[in-house]
Amino acid sequence: MDGIGDGGFNREDLDLGAMLWARGVDYLTGWRDATQAAAELGDALTAAGVDTSGTKLRAATDPNGSGVVRLELSAATAREVAMLARVTAARWCEAG
Repeated sequence: MDGIGDGGFNREDLDLGAMLWARGVDYLTGWRDATQAAAELGDALTAAGVDTSGTKLRAATDPNGSGVVRLELSAATAREVAMLARVTAARWCEAG
């Protein structure tokens, strides 16, 4: 995973010039929320048995300050996650 605290985060990933900052918008709260959500998603993927070695999860904010999680997967990992989602959806439909 690529995130704060795991050694994968570095200053080169941060492009302050590409961001538009609006006065009065609380970007930090959204970023903190996204950081927590990214960690939760990473834990869930790992618990589901997904190989997360090439997975990147990045916390960010959108222009209004809401948290955003950016997920980058290899094609093989994306197919694995899609299969897990389909299996889970089928189980929910059977139970309902």
